Amino acid sequence: MPSLKRLSPAGVASALVQAERYRLLNQPWAAESISLDVLEVDPANQSALVLLLLCITDQFGNTTGAGVARAREVLQRLTSDYQRTYYGGIICERRGQAIFARGEPGSESVAYSWFHEAMEWYEKAEKIRPEANDESLLRWNTCARLLAQNPKLAPKPEEAFQPSLGE
Repeated sequence: MPSLKRLSPAGVASALVQAERYRLLNQPWAAESISLDVLEVDPANQSALVLLLLCITDQFGNTTGAGVARAREVLQRLTSDYQRTYYGGIICERRGQAIFARGEPGSESVAYSWFHEAMEWYEKAEKIRPEANDESLLRWNTCARLLAQNPKLAPKPEEAFQPSLGE
C-alpha cells in the first residue's frame, strides 16, 4: 500500500465536515477513512471518534460480527460516560437492525436480543444524560416500537428439556 498522506492540524475541522457529508451520502467507508485521517493527527478528537463509530455501525449490514468489536474499541476511547453508554446502545441497535434485515432463519431472536441490550444501554444513558438531552429516550422508544410492530422479534424459545430415559 502506498504511504498515506498526513492531514494538517488546520484541516481537521473541514475534514470532519467532509466526513459527515460522505456519511450522509451513504458512503460510510469514505467517511471512515477521513475519520481515521483526523485521528492520526488528533487521536483524542471526540467528534472524529463518534463519527468513526457511526461509520462502522453504518456498515454492519455488510460486515460480520468483527464490526461490533471494532465499534466497541472506538467506544472505549470516548471520554464522556454518557456518550459511552449512549453509543453502546447505538452499536447494539444497529447490529440488531442489520441482523433483522437479513431475514435469515433464527435472525428474529438474535435481533431481539440485540434490541433488548440496546434498550438496557439507553436506560442507563437516560439516568446520566445531560439536561434537555432526550436522545436516549428517543432511541429507546424506537426500539420499543420496532419490537411492538414486529411480533416475530421475540426471544428464542427455550428448548424443552427432555431427560434421557436410559434403555
